[in-house]
Amino acid sequence: MASKLAAAKMAAWSGVRTVIAAAERPGVLVGAVEGEPGVGTVVWPRDHRLSARKLWIGFAVQASGTITVDEGARRALVERRTSLLPAGVIDVQGNFDPDDAVEIAEPSGKVFAKGLVRYGATMLKGVAGSRTGDLPEGLPHEVVHRDDLVVLP
Repeated sequence: MASKLAAAKMAAWSGVRTVIAAAERPGVLVGAVEGEPGVGTVVWPRDHRLSARKLWIGFAVQASGTITVDEGARRALVERRTSLLPAGVIDVQGNFDPDDAVEIAEPSGKVFAKGLVRYGATMLKGVAGSRTGDLPEGLPHEVVHRDDLVVLP
């Protein structure tokens, strides 16, 4: 069932209505297409569709670690769709390299986003909480750029 729900979630983010139903039920396919009540669980498409790249980041690539961010960073990522900066990072878990996928969690531990990180775990631990102007020369300003970030439902 978990794989069915994951596939339905991906379909919803792709703009596709999905029905999870019992295949052995007579007429289930016709009933699902026609929207017959009680035929199964309907997962409605989201208003905002994700690009193929963001679908890949959000649902296909395995996360190598977790970055916990403060409440201000969480709000900036979710509400303003900004990039994640080192200043908002409060904890780093896992062993990841630049360009690996990571989960992004709020202080309670709840994962709310996923993205491709620009820092390795060791380097990120060293600059976590730092303001952009205080970063050593040559380091990226973004931990996860907004183009590489997917806010999850």
